[in-house]
Amino acid sequence: MTLVNFNNRTRNTAPYFNNVFDSLFSDAITKNKMVDKSPNVNIYENETAYVIELAAPGLKKEDFQINLKKDTLSVWAEVKKEETATAKDFTRKEFDYSSFARSFNLPETADGDKITAEYKDGILSINISKKDDSKLQHREISVS
Repeated sequence: MTLVNFNNRTRNTAPYFNNVFDSLFSDAITKNKMVDKSPNVNIYENETAYVIELAAPGLKKEDFQINLKKDTLSVWAEVKKEETATAKDFTRKEFDYSSFARSFNLPETADGDKITAEYKDGILSINISKKDDSKLQHREISVS
């Protein structure tokens, strides 16, 4: 019995073409939605507080919900947009929902009773105060 080499390369190229065309046309046809992506976050700490900044442009402050459960801070937003286009004798309505959710584990030094949030210029800033006993105290220690 003689074995014949079989070139399988031509059969496998079809999925590559499909992936290329799917990625090109699916993104071009559909709208850019915030559903697909969570907002980028900056987290930093100063002497008195922890600060979380979320980049979420195009929203209103009423769209955000912030919840603290034990040591987990959850931030989410859900937006419903309605677009109406009239063509011929009928009206077409399309409902557009976009949402995101992010959760953050707070350190033990965070004071859950002193959390404030502000939405300005597309940035949601959440300020989490530190407990009084955990604030940084600077002092010099002499070596004996």
